[in-house]
Amino acid sequence: MNIQEVRKLSDKELVEKVSELKGNLMVLRFQQKSGNLDNGKKITEVRKSIAKCLTVQKEREIASKAAK
Repeated sequence: MNIQEVRKLSDKELVEKVSELKGNLMVLRFQQKSGNLDNGKKITEVRKSIAKCLTVQKEREIASKAAK
C-alpha cells in the first residue's frame, strides 16, 4: 500500500484500515512464533503500512488544528 492510496481514504476508512492491519500483524507474529510463516518480510510490510496510515491521520489532525 503506497502513501497515495492511504491519502485517498477517508478518516473512518483509515481507522478501519489500521485496525485491520494490526489484526494481520498479530496473526503474522503468531505464525512466525509457531514456525508457519514463509516470508518474514510480510511483517515489515504490514508494520510500514500501519505507520503510513498513522502518519496520514496525524497530518490531518495537525492540519485541522492549524485551520482553527
